[in-house]
Amino acid sequence: MISELAQPARTKYVLFDVDGTLIDAVSNQRRVWGTWAERYGLDADEVYQVALRTRPLETFAQVAADRDPRECLATLHELEDEDVRSGIYTAFDGASELLHGLPPGSWALVTSNYEHRVRGRFLRTGLPVPGLIVDAAGVEEGKPSPVPYLQAAAQLGAESGDCLVIEDAPSGVRSGLRAGMTVWGVNADVAVEGVHRHFVSLREAVPHILAFASSPHGNAAV
Repeated sequence: MISELAQPARTKYVLFDVDGTLIDAVSNQRRVWGTWAERYGLDADEVYQVALRTRPLETFAQVAADRDPRECLATLHELEDEDVRSGIYTAFDGASELLHGLPPGSWALVTSNYEHRVRGRFLRTGLPVPGLIVDAAGVEEGKPSPVPYLQAAAQLGAESGDCLVIEDAPSGVRSGLRAGMTVWGVNADVAVEGVHRHFVSLREAVPHILAFASSPHGNAAV
């Protein structure tokens, strides 16, 4: 007789940030902001340091308050699109193995970038593209708001408690935590405040993420 207590295994979901988590885009971002700064006669290093901590419109307000923010944003988008076409991108070690090892439909991308750029970068690096990408255009509030990760979970039909967020940046970590999800940090020497687990590299995290995805009760989450 089959036990009445037997329960079907619950699907576990993995939600990934992109830049800095799966794809190493630091040099590209620095180059794009450097070119943008030159066009406006600004110090490239100073602009980049501000851009690291703020969203584009906030960056413009700090470094180019006398400029039309719409014009600034249009210029930035132009440079970023060109970089996707001509820049050199590298996936972090372990990214391809990890994404190919996850069950289809069990993972998604949650990015502050735009979907067409993410798809372009994945094409350049050979990474598989999931069925769901939540991007900057798809949400009213970006990270560190919980909205991006909550929206990804809703579209996957997942409960927050069944989701693992993989992030590298403080704003993304806060976003995942506020969404009530398990959050692991990667690709940093020092753990971001609040993460449930920390890995110096994505490669180090790969077996643990795959274990989480295959665990019906999420025992690998802590």
